[in-house]
Amino acid sequence: MEDAATSEAPGRYVVCPKCDALYRARSVPKGGVAACVRCHTVLAAPRRKAGMLIICLALATLILIVAAIFFPFLTLETRGFSSSASLLDIALSFSGGGLRLLVFLMLAVVLALPAMRAALLTYVLVPLVFDRPPRPLAAPAFRMAANLKPWAMAEVFGIGCAVALVKITDLAQVALGQAFWMFSVLVALVVIQDRFLCSWSVWNALSPRKTS
Repeated sequence: MEDAATSEAPGRYVVCPKCDALYRARSVPKGGVAACVRCHTVLAAPRRKAGMLIICLALATLILIVAAIFFPFLTLETRGFSSSASLLDIALSFSGGGLRLLVFLMLAVVLALPAMRAALLTYVLVPLVFDRPPRPLAAPAFRMAANLKPWAMAEVFGIGCAVALVKITDLAQVALGQAFWMFSVLVALVVIQDRFLCSWSVWNALSPRKTS
């Protein structure tokens, strides 16, 4: 991509999300990287078969989210008594009193938003990967998926859980359940998915084809 200020012919432009530098869009080969010359933010990085990989990761994310809700997240044992709890059990235990809004927000940022984002990416990318026309409202769906990214904070919840577990190990014996490991894998999948997702390539595929 070249600096838009030095190019005379009209065309499509790309704006750096970090420093707002404006560039004229150019074709980037598979495996290539287009970065901002001012702040070095990656603007486009298409990879071969990245679409299929992202779809598989999104489907795996959906499966893990559903499983992590119902499987035991952790088990606490102290003085001969033990108790296991899933994420659903933890959420329901705080549903009384004035904590309903807090529980709703926790479930949204931890489970609902990552699941919604994975579903939107699958909806958008499946036709593109199989060389089909984009589905209706694919562009708004992809824009919504991009807007949900800062709010889908599964990794933040994972870090918070790790800190909390360190704090309570002095009070009780803690055993990590299946859902904890599922959630850990889920966080890793989300990070890998975002690394392989090239927004510029998706928008380019969704743009209307020009006819002569």
